[in-house]
Amino acid sequence: MFSALLALPLAQNAWHGPEVAAILAIAATAQFAGHRWAIAVIVLSELLLLPTVWPRAFLEGDLDTRISALVTLGAMVPGLLAMRRAAAALVVLTGRRHPRVMRRVLHAGLLISCVIAIAVPWL
Repeated sequence: MFSALLALPLAQNAWHGPEVAAILAIAATAQFAGHRWAIAVIVLSELLLLPTVWPRAFLEGDLDTRISALVTLGAMVPGLLAMRRAAAALVVLTGRRHPRVMRRVLHAGLLISCVIAIAVPWL
């Protein structure tokens, strides 16, 4: 939730960072309330917030924007490291058979989407 609060003041772009940050804050509140599905929403929203934040940390902006973006990236690390738990929560939500195989497929998909989210601002 800390990363959502730090990302809200950043300027909007095509990814609409403040809206995604608001979703992240709501999902963090749901996780504090004990909902297991919230970790999946947190990881997905952080993946969507990543293309908004990381270019401001390394490619553009003045000093205060860069510091805010760097602190936001640091706050996003625990959520992005929870991709395996998010994949397991998504498998439970879908109710599919063979949960171990589906978890691996979803985890690989989340990792690929993380790489794409990092590469999109360079395109």
